[in-house]
Amino acid sequence: MAQVATKNSPYNNDDLIFYSGGLFIDDSTIPSSIYTGFSGNIPCLGRGKWQTRKCDEFLCLSLSVNRKDGVVSIVPGENTQLRLRGRGAVNTTKHLWAGAVAAMVSRTFVAPLERLKLEYIVRGEKRKLYDLIKSIATTQGWRGFWKGNLVNILRTAPFKAINFCAYDTYRKQLLKLSGNQETTNSERFLAGAAAGITATVLCLPLDTIRTKLVAPGGEALGGVIGAFQHVIQSEGFFSLYKGLVPSILSMAPSGAVFYGVYDILKSAYLHSPEGRKRIQNMKQHAKDLNALDQLELGPIRTLLHGAIAGACTEVVTYPFEVVRRQLQLQGRGSRLNTLGTFLKVIERGGVPALYAGLFPSLLQVLPSGSISYFVYEFMKVVLKVE
Repeated sequence: MAQVATKNSPYNNDDLIFYSGGLFIDDSTIPSSIYTGFSGNIPCLGRGKWQTRKCDEFLCLSLSVNRKDGVVSIVPGENTQLRLRGRGAVNTTKHLWAGAVAAMVSRTFVAPLERLKLEYIVRGEKRKLYDLIKSIATTQGWRGFWKGNLVNILRTAPFKAINFCAYDTYRKQLLKLSGNQETTNSERFLAGAAAGITATVLCLPLDTIRTKLVAPGGEALGGVIGAFQHVIQSEGFFSLYKGLVPSILSMAPSGAVFYGVYDILKSAYLHSPEGRKRIQNMKQHAKDLNALDQLELGPIRTLLHGAIAGACTEVVTYPFEVVRRQLQLQGRGSRLNTLGTFLKVIERGGVPALYAGLFPSLLQVLPSGSISYFVYEFMKVVLKVE
């Protein structure tokens, strides 16, 4: 068995060889009692004297090898505290996968509604919803409702993965900075806004390409790669970031509302008598629960809270979405900025034009918000995200 040499170690220092560095321990093979609760500073022997080393991101240890029998041993002293964080990168990867799967499932499910929304925003569709559905089904078949879905998944999977992971990361960091016992509502909204901005900056080019493919004439671009080549050659690389300002102006409040509202609803429930009772029962019967039963809010409440968060977000940020799409459709000769495009939209159709397609968009967002949060929470349980 491995041991750490400490001030109180029975081993003679002359018989020890010290190796400094990080140590990663697999908790599947080592009892949790060995490492649970370890954190803080460690007294270590180095260069002939004892020193205190702070364990921050990894397990900071000095390993000893007994020269007499060659046995590597780890001996914690009375006041020695260790902290394990070697699995941080693995946990982040799981977090990203949970968000990506949530995006793929939810976007595929609501792809027909997304297509209808884009018809109103991008093509300026004037027909009633029923007539538009009939037209697409007649001219393109039912597959037409999933047109551009692959590109949408390629865009939303990394976008949602980064968004979900960034939100939890920012929220935890803000909690550490504030020193509060629990995240405040303002910290939730701030973390959500920062997460939305981060994901937007990293993923906007894919969204621009998708808009080009769905727009009139997009069929002739030759798919995702052809659209990338066409845009870069004809308009330049930075044209992929058209609409960045309205995108940020949209995603900052969008992320704030989407994650903030859901987190507030979730916190309110978990602090209620019913929520506390549910958490207590989950702890008592943890080994007997399946993945669905391990959802903190339960399946129905997770779906409901996700839908509410999605609806609130769409109503607040929809005008920015309209302006962003219009900016992405501008050619090289167009010189309208965000404000100019905003005024042009109002000039053409009045204030209602800023909400063109809101109804089909809400029909899309309600199930999208529900499914994305449900799948995300479910995948966190399955992947054992900490």
